[in-house]
Amino acid sequence: MTATNRSLTVSSNGRYLQRPDGTPFFYLADTAWELFHRLTCEEATEYLKDRAAKGFTAIQAVVLAELDGLNTPSANGHRPLIDNDPLKPNEAYFADVDFVVQQAASLGLFIAMLPTWGDKWKEDAGIGPHIFNPDNARGYGSWLGRRYANAPIIWVLGGDKMIDTQHEWDTVAAMALGLKDGDGGRHLISYHPTGQYSSGSYFHNESWLDFNMIQTGHTRDRDNYNSIAVEYGRVPAKPVIDAEPGYENVPHAFDAINGRMDAQQCRKFCYWSLFAGAAGHTYGCNDIWQMRYSSGDGVISSDTPWDKALVFPGSVQVGYARLLIEGGAYWDRLPDPSLVLPPNPDGPDHVQACRAPDGRYALIYIPTGKPTTIRAFILQARRITTEWFDPRTARFQPVSPHDIGPWTSVTFTPPSAGDWVLIIKRAHDQF
Repeated sequence: MTATNRSLTVSSNGRYLQRPDGTPFFYLADTAWELFHRLTCEEATEYLKDRAAKGFTAIQAVVLAELDGLNTPSANGHRPLIDNDPLKPNEAYFADVDFVVQQAASLGLFIAMLPTWGDKWKEDAGIGPHIFNPDNARGYGSWLGRRYANAPIIWVLGGDKMIDTQHEWDTVAAMALGLKDGDGGRHLISYHPTGQYSSGSYFHNESWLDFNMIQTGHTRDRDNYNSIAVEYGRVPAKPVIDAEPGYENVPHAFDAINGRMDAQQCRKFCYWSLFAGAAGHTYGCNDIWQMRYSSGDGVISSDTPWDKALVFPGSVQVGYARLLIEGGAYWDRLPDPSLVLPPNPDGPDHVQACRAPDGRYALIYIPTGKPTTIRAFILQARRITTEWFDPRTARFQPVSPHDIGPWTSVTFTPPSAGDWVLIIKRAHDQF
């Protein structure tokens, strides 16, 4: 595989990612922050095979990891840097990273690679230690860029931290420029921010930032569709992805007394963001991002070993969203809240709608199984065909066609309680 076909670009309209031949690329990522640090090469292979089989296209992983990634040796027994110097990488550690990247490539997966977690460039912001400045950040980025110039990589800067000073901004920007120095600009670059923030807040107008990431965080029913809408409206247009919504099996607001996020929450975050204009989506599991082994070694009330958590249903069901978008070629979708007859509240009952620019289709996500009235006349069709898509099973259920007049609205009742996607297609010519 050559460097050319391992690289992605941004579509001409700035709304999605694409392969070199122009075919759209659905960014469906799993969150595996500690992949390089806490799994052996054999375990990493097991993990990657599972994620590839479930339809993921990218894996978000950190080179200099959060959980004492500098001083606690990896599962393979290596520390990443000599004397914690970013300009002195440890070849033994990076040989293992190479192995994981190669395994991912063999399975058709991109590694969305974070060069470092944010606590290494932001002072007093985690375990650290703080080791980066603008000079060595550029050098480290350049070295990393050269090493993986021909690999299927998407660069992701940041690492869950805010930027509060010019020095911090300069450090991150220097690392980005170093990556471009090293790989010759072959790979896309984004930035993973802390909760409730966006890369666009810091770097939207920087030429090296190819697409935006947001983190909407770990609270139940968080309105990520509103956050996506803000990024969708930025000029110039750049693709946007919710790179960290609520994880499956994470306690709501990080407190186990509140109960845990489940697969339904994962589906909701996925469809809300996609129908609000996102170019893809990221799934996360509380036990997998940290690669928890056993009782006593997890954080954030993790309660399941990583290999047991692989079977949680949310990781399968987000893949059905990719099947839906790719199967219908719904790449040109535009968010259109006006399709839903008011009131359409924020919160768990919020209905998210999108449509084709020419009205030939509409997709409506109904999260709680409640009857929803759609302004079908917006599609400018004399007749529409409709079907339900079950996000739990990926099965379709057809609905009887409807004749449409110039001001016709139609109320649709989902087949059962729970979340459903309504697909509307124009059956006849426009009015």
